[in-house]
Formats: sequence, C-alpha cells, structure tokens
Amino acid sequence: MDTKISVSVKKYSRSWLLKMAWRDSRRSRSKLFLFTTSIAIGIAALVAINSFKRNLDEEIQLQAKTLLGADLEIYSNKPFTREQYDLLDSLGEERSSQTRFGSMVYFPRTDGTRLVQVRGIRGFYPYYGKIETEPHWAAGDLTNGPYALVDEKLMLQFNVELGDEVRIGSLSLEIRGKLKNVPGQSGVSTSIAPVVYISESNAFASGLIKKGSRVTFSKFYKYPTEATADDIIATYDDRLKELELRSETVEERKKDTSEAFANMSIFLNLAAFIALLLGSIGVAGAVHIYLKEKNQSVAILRCLGVKSKQAFYIYLYQVLFMGLIGSMIGTGLGLGLQYYLPKLLGEILPFSFEPKIFGTVILEGILLGLIIAILFALLPLIRLGKISPLQSIRATFESNESKISKASFIVFTTLIFFLLGFAYFQIGEWKQSLIFVGGLAVTFGLLALIAKGLMAAARKVSAKTSSFLVKQGIANLHRPNNQSTILLLTIGICAVLISTLLFSRFILVEQITLTGADERPNMVLFDIQTKQKEELKTLVLDYDLPVAQDVPIVTMRLKAINGINKKAAERDSTLEIPSWVFNREYRVTFRDSLINSETLAEGKLQSRVESADDSIFVSVSEGFAEGRKWKIGDELLFNVQGALIKTYIGSFRKVDWRRVQTNFLIVFPTGVLEQAPQFHVLVTKVDKTDVSARFQQAVVRLFPNVSIIDLELIIKTVEEVLNKVSFAINFMAGFSVLTGLIVLAGSVVLSKTQRVQESVLLRTIGARSYQIFWITCIEYFALGAIASLAGLFLAHTFSYLLAEFVFENDFLFSTYYTVLIFVAVTLGTVIIGLFNIRPVLKKSPLEILRKEI
Repeated sequence: MDTKISVSVKKYSRSWLLKMAWRDSRRSRSKLFLFTTSIAIGIAALVAINSFKRNLDEEIQLQAKTLLGADLEIYSNKPFTREQYDLLDSLGEERSSQTRFGSMVYFPRTDGTRLVQVRGIRGFYPYYGKIETEPHWAAGDLTNGPYALVDEKLMLQFNVELGDEVRIGSLSLEIRGKLKNVPGQSGVSTSIAPVVYISESNAFASGLIKKGSRVTFSKFYKYPTEATADDIIATYDDRLKELELRSETVEERKKDTSEAFANMSIFLNLAAFIALLLGSIGVAGAVHIYLKEKNQSVAILRCLGVKSKQAFYIYLYQVLFMGLIGSMIGTGLGLGLQYYLPKLLGEILPFSFEPKIFGTVILEGILLGLIIAILFALLPLIRLGKISPLQSIRATFESNESKISKASFIVFTTLIFFLLGFAYFQIGEWKQSLIFVGGLAVTFGLLALIAKGLMAAARKVSAKTSSFLVKQGIANLHRPNNQSTILLLTIGICAVLISTLLFSRFILVEQITLTGADERPNMVLFDIQTKQKEELKTLVLDYDLPVAQDVPIVTMRLKAINGINKKAAERDSTLEIPSWVFNREYRVTFRDSLINSETLAEGKLQSRVESADDSIFVSVSEGFAEGRKWKIGDELLFNVQGALIKTYIGSFRKVDWRRVQTNFLIVFPTGVLEQAPQFHVLVTKVDKTDVSARFQQAVVRLFPNVSIIDLELIIKTVEEVLNKVSFAINFMAGFSVLTGLIVLAGSVVLSKTQRVQESVLLRTIGARSYQIFWITCIEYFALGAIASLAGLFLAHTFSYLLAEFVFENDFLFSTYYTVLIFVAVTLGTVIIGLFNIRPVLKKSPLEILRKEI
C-alpha cells in the first residue's frame, strides 16, 4: 500500500482517511470496476422499468377515456328488446351505437380471404380519441354510402388498395380508407383479428346478423363529467342486471387496462429485482475477496496505530465512492433505456406515448444503489475490525472467531428485511414477496450446503487419489483462503437464472409447436346452419379434404342450480353462486363418447338417453366445476330456447384446451338435443397453401355466413407476436443474465491473486506449465460442473412450478438446453480460471512475484 505514515501520529483525521482510501484504490481499480459494473447494470434495469411503469400508469389515467371512446358503454350479446331500448334511451341524450361480430371478408381483386372483426357504427363514436385513417377524412365519410375502412396491415397482407372492393356476407363495399390507428386497439389484437369498420346499417344489410349469430350490440354515452356515468350505473345497476345488460365505465376500463399489464409488470419487476440481486451478490463477493487481499495492509496499519474503526472507514469510503459512481451510471443508462421500452413493447400497448423523466425515479435509483453497495459490503467490512496487528508478521495467523458476531447478525437481519421490503416495493403484494424471497433463501441455502459438501468431498478425494494433478486440483477447493463457496454460489445462481429463462421459453414455444403439429386439424368452419351442413360437407370432400369433426352446437342458459335460481342467489349471498353463471350463454354439444383432448376425471359418462323418462346426466369440465364448487349429482336446470331440461352432473372431464379440438364446458349425452335449434362446426385439415386459399374463397362465395379459422395463419400470427413480446421479455431478462455473467467473471477474476500465488509456489518447487494448466482445469471444472448441475436441478424445479401454476401447461424437459447450459457454464468457468493463471504459464516465478504480489 502506498502510505506515508508517521508512527507518532496517534489521531487520524477524516481527510487523511479519505486520502488513504483514494491512494489504496489505485492498484485495485480494475477489481473495483467489476463492483461498479454490477451495481450499474442492476440500477439501469430498475430505473428503466420503474420509469416505464410510471409513464404507463400516468398514460392509462390520461387516456382511459380514449381506450373506452366514451364515458359509458352498455352492451349485450343479443339484439336489444323494446324494454331494453326504453331504459337505454333514458340513460342519456348523446349516444352512439356499435354492432361488432367476427366474419370472413373476401377481396375479389386479389382473391384474398380472412377472418376479421367487423364493427358497424352509428353516430359520433368515438367521443374521445380518433379513428386515424388514410385519407384523414375517410372515417367521416363512412355512413355516406357502401363504404368500409380496412386495417392497413390487412390491406398490405392481401395487396389491396383504396377503391378496391371488399365483400362482407352478401354485401359488396368500397374500401374508402386505411385504418392506421383505432382507439384502445393494440398491435397484438389487430394482428390476430384485424378490424374492418362499416356503418351499422351496412352491418345489418350484410345478412350476417341473424338468430344464433355471435354479435355484440353496444350503446355508448357521453356525459358532461366522468362522475355522471358512475352515478348512472349506481342508480340503474339493479335494472341493468334485471334486463341482462352489461356495462363498462371509464374507471372500470382504467382498472381492466392496469390489470391487463399486471403480469407483464410483475415479470419486469422481477427481472429488475433479479438483476439488482445479482449485482448485490457481485458487490458482496467482490468486496469479500478484495478485502481478503487487504488483510495484511490492514494489519500493518493497525501496527502503526490505526484503529480498527478507522481501517473500516478507509474501505467504506471506497465502497461508497464506487457505489455512487455505479448508481449514477446505472441511472443514466436506465433513463436512456426507458425511451426504448415503449417501442420494444409497442405490440402489446393499446396506445403510444412519449416517456417523461421523473425526478423521484432518479432519486430512487441513486439512493438504492448506495444502500445496496453499503448493505452488501458491510458483512466483509465489519470483519476488518477482527484483524490483528500480529497478522502483519505471522502469515499463518488466523482469527479464532467461529461465532457470528452481534454486528454480523444485525447486518444479516437488515439484509433480509431490505430484500423483503424491496420485493414488496417492486411486486406490490406481501404474499408474492414472501414466496419470492423465501425461494431465494432456499436457493442460496441449498447452494451453500452443496458448497460445504463439495469441500468435504474434496478433502476425502484429494487424500485418497494417487494422481498429483487431481490431488492438487481438488485440494484447491478446500485449502485456506479458497473462494469455493462464493464462486459456487455465484455460478449456481447464474445457472439457475439462465436455465429457468430458457426452460420457460422452451415450454411456451413447444406449446405452440405442438398445437400446429402436422397430424392435427388446422382449419375450423363455424356458424354453419343445419340446412347448410351437408352441402358444406360435399364441398369439403370435393377439395379432397377430410371431415375430421362434425360437431353440433346448441345454445342455452342455466335456469337453476339445485333448485336455486338467479333471484334467490342474489338475495342470499351465503349461497356463493355468482349471478353471471345464470347470465352467460352456454354453447354445448351432445355425443356418446370422449374425444382425444379429454379424459374422464370423476364419475361415469352417460352415452345415450333411451327414453324421455330417463334422467339426463351431463359431463362438466373439471376446472369449470371446481370454480363453481359443483359436485357429482348436482341438479342443473337449463333453458333451451324456451324448453326447460332438467339434468344432473354425472361426470367431470379434464379438458386439454390447447388442443385443436372443439372443446366444451358441458357435454350432453345423445338422445336429448337432436331436435333443438342448433348450428354446426366442421373441422378439417389442409396441407397446401394454394388449396387452403381456393377452398376459403369457395366457402366465402357459397356460404357467406360461415366463418373460417385458419389455424396455420393464426399460429403464424401468434408466433410473430410472441416472438416480439418474448424479445422484449428476453431483453429485460438479459440485464439479469448480463449481470450474472459479469458477477461470475468478476468472482473468478478476483480470486486471481490467491491462485497466482499457489501456482507460482508450484512452479518454484518444480511443477511444469502443463501441470499448472491441468491442475487449474480440474479445479474450475469441478466448480463449474457442480454449480451448473445444482443450478439445473433447481431451474428444472422452478420451471415445473411455473409450467403447472403460472403457464398452466405440461412440463417439458429439454435435453438440448440442459446439455447446452451445463457445457456453457462449466466451460466458461474453466476458461475464466485459465485466463487468471496465464502469466504463470509463460513467465518465470520471480518475474510474476515481482509484478503480481
């Protein structure tokens, strides 16, 4: 250490301590740079995400009216009755209408067909926000004739131009404008279901709105103040429920929009939290190893009269200074990154916005960086007070301190409460915060136990082996001043993080791949009237396509559960029967057996009802029944378009909703619903793109009311959207991975001095370069292999829990990613370890000792 100290000096001023901290850091700034980088990257992720969230929340508050387009929406899935119109007309003078439904559209000039969301509007809706078109006046001209506004991306996909014709049902319309932006519509929704605007009168003239059609009828209202809409709902809530009308206000849209981004926010928060946590581990590891190298310097200072408290402050000032630099750099990077996040996540945002800089976010970033730097450096710092002056002259002196000191216990407890508080600050829920911090504690605990076991095993192996190289390499894991525990903890945490990210991505991507597998149907035709079924089947066969499924669908409503109807359920809240169970329309089918996406979970499946006197036992989806607390034998009374049918729950089915099948919540046995009003769904498989296009064109021309879901197109679209979203997720998770890699590299590099010393001693007593090389390889291979195996085991466990309870998907084991991560982590550890001792392999021991030691 570069010092100019007089033995006679008995009292050292604060300025002297600061000067000593600066002088001492000169030879170690490259090591402290890793400490600074760990803080900077974690703070950058945190500031960027918190700033983005703050901007998003503010924008939701500002644009809530734009998202809804009005102050109040009243809607129904059935045409409004006279009684409903009487109420709707009394709710406000300034109102507009919208009728929306899914339909196939056909572009005659280019022979293109696509399932879209048709919106028929009347009036001045939207009252807030603007339907942006090209040309700009096209939206105002929509009601003046047979015109349509078509989504710009859809027009590009089918090479359609302004002035071209588009057919919707039996109606031909001129494309009057390109839809460039629709209030409240995100890039994801427009990619999966492009929007086409027409007038409401043209929507009814298309012939697609008839009994059995899936249509939503809406009324939009504008009031002088937002509070008026809330008052209206409070006043007429019971009447709206009585008439089976649903509503949405601006306040409800704010809440729904915020909840829609809740999971994304949680993920981003956790990504920032993990990045910062890894940075914190890097701080603790870097300071721990750095200060171990300073033990003799501190001992010399103690001999010259410096008190342990003053030695503590010398290195605390270094930590504070580097923490402040790291926090400021990280905050600056985060503020720059926040301008990129809205573009990165633009596909899933229902609006665009220009980010603002919040002073509180800047302050949070800098203060948090300093707090983390101090807290995670305190444990190694307080050990400086235990360094004896005797250590300056006796190299083998070791402290006999075995118990955790009171100060260490206080710091450790403070760290736990800090992590819990910070997790709550980021996530917003105590339960999730406790689970997350508890999971981290379990992970660290398991890795620490593995490290202890590794060193115990290393002692036995090194004692028994006859190979000099293996003995020395394994012995390095348990020798005094080894860094095995901190290295294994760091490498293991990095392996857990990277592995969990890749395994979770694999599970999600594989789900999509399986859905579109070659042997499965890929086209669904629905809204087929009974009289059209045979003609459509003939058309399917004419194109040499198979009829994979022919499924009848009957619509009905639930009238009573175990004799309890809607009014009784609303009067008695203890029954715990939600009113929406009675309000919803159930689409059910009838068949005598299970299909391959179903398995019988409980009860017995009734295949057929032989006579009118027989009891009818229906099969209910297991998940749906659990949510309603239904049991085997419960009585369900259904209203099938005026006819009451009493049924009993006979069985529960476990349904794989991801499969390309016509899955249903409720399935009736045969012999009951055959004569009920119904429509049909046909499922087929088309292998060639040109056949798919020609077949869809023929269906649209001959059966304009029939809609087609081209699953290949949907899967491709969803994959494109997921790729964009996953890129955004991976981008933010990349901060955690990058921090982990820096901490990994830093931990290994910071052990350089100890390894160089040992290698030089081996060279001095006659060891050759190739022996040093293999000893180092064996040591770091053991560290990397055990850490990566432990990390992979934990990552597979976490991925299984995510698959089961978050993604609600089957857990899939990826051999490829498992082997890749094991090889990458292990090889990376060995390479960094060899990088440390490269001078030993090329230069003489004396030259290295003069330079390194």
